[in-house]
Amino acid sequence: MKKVITYGTFDLFHEGHYRLLERAKALGDYLIVGVTTESFDEARGKLNVIDSLMTRIENVKKSGFADEVIVEDHIGQKVEDIQKYGVDIFVLGSDWTGKFDYLKEFCEVRYLERTKGISSTMKRTHNHKIIRMGLIGSGRIARRFVPEAKYVSGMELTGVFNPRIESAKRFAEEMGCEFYTADEEEFYEHVDAVDICTPHELHYAYAKRALEHGKHVLCEKPMTLKKTEAEELFDLAEQKDLILMEAIKTAYTPGFIRLLSMLQSGVIGEIRDVESCFTRIFPDNTRRELTNAGYGGSFTEYGSYTLLPIIKLLGTNYQNIRFTCFKAPNGVDLYTKVYFDYAHSMATAKTGLKVKSDGHLLISGTRGYIFVPAPWWKTTEFELCYEDFTQNEKVFTKYLGDGLRYELSDFVSAINGNPRGGFKLTRKESAAFADIMEKFLVWRQKSPIEEGVVII
Repeated sequence: MKKVITYGTFDLFHEGHYRLLERAKALGDYLIVGVTTESFDEARGKLNVIDSLMTRIENVKKSGFADEVIVEDHIGQKVEDIQKYGVDIFVLGSDWTGKFDYLKEFCEVRYLERTKGISSTMKRTHNHKIIRMGLIGSGRIARRFVPEAKYVSGMELTGVFNPRIESAKRFAEEMGCEFYTADEEEFYEHVDAVDICTPHELHYAYAKRALEHGKHVLCEKPMTLKKTEAEELFDLAEQKDLILMEAIKTAYTPGFIRLLSMLQSGVIGEIRDVESCFTRIFPDNTRRELTNAGYGGSFTEYGSYTLLPIIKLLGTNYQNIRFTCFKAPNGVDLYTKVYFDYAHSMATAKTGLKVKSDGHLLISGTRGYIFVPAPWWKTTEFELCYEDFTQNEKVFTKYLGDGLRYELSDFVSAINGNPRGGFKLTRKESAAFADIMEKFLVWRQKSPIEEGVVII
């Protein structure tokens, strides 16, 4: 008897799951299916699982292909199960190609191609259907979306839109999208929600059109470069009962949320100063960030990150804001500092494309301070420091993958009527970011240049 084994979450059981089990069964005489527990899924970064373990097991049984169903609840269990059950073939979807080659020591390993063109579920609940996600744009951020999306239950990447059809085609073929198009109207016919991954200056127009077509919108940062545009988009989303989220991924990560919670509890007393920094040196001078004289530069690229802890902790009612920067000959800012004055506190945000600084976050209070080492925007640890250093404490948290899975999970939950991430980045905060971006761009355009240095 030839035994085959496969594993999966099998959440919101759909035709793609059915086809995988069907093909796995055809490879042998006896099919064993491992269904993961909620705790194991969370530990390995699979977020937003909707169906209970028992429901998922029952759906696998109803397919009629599983001769035996087992539960997977810990790392290393696959090796144990293969030996325990005398398995001949281990099967998994092609999304995981190469990931489980180490099992070839114990049995044959096969990766089955994902069934393309499958978007409808065999069983949908009234409140929780599979969200058909489409990407607007096919650049760097869009490419990060694909591997992260597979960790989020309740959504599937359906297709990609790019007015440059060759770029859309290349992306779809490389990433396994069901469709690609350069026709925006056609694109909206096939999706429930969009992730806007275009250059900054195009965010507002695409977000507005998507909302007008009744689509939920996740928009990469900065969502807009004007406060009035941000307010308009939020009003439109509210009128149409749609979800609009700004994709500043740090805001949705466990480490940053825990950091904020501890600070809000008063562990370092009253906050008096926040210093945040995000710099990278681009050796390639042809990149959009350095060549787009109107909307490129370090602050539009990284300012959303550095503003995040300042606005979250100190609020939007700053009394004064000042900018200073080094400019390239084309007017793009290469290194920028933004200074905030509040009634009882102050803050500094630093961004750079051609100047390197330590990418830490430092929050100073009346009882102590918190230091988050670089890269703080991928918070995995931070230290509470006091006058009596024996009371210092380090906190460690998880940051899985590229971090996009956290915002995607909250986005899907919000669409399904559970806006658990609403407090993580509010409408008021996104509007404040847009307002500061607008102030900066106006200031940068007016500021004179002498040998690339802005004269204050």
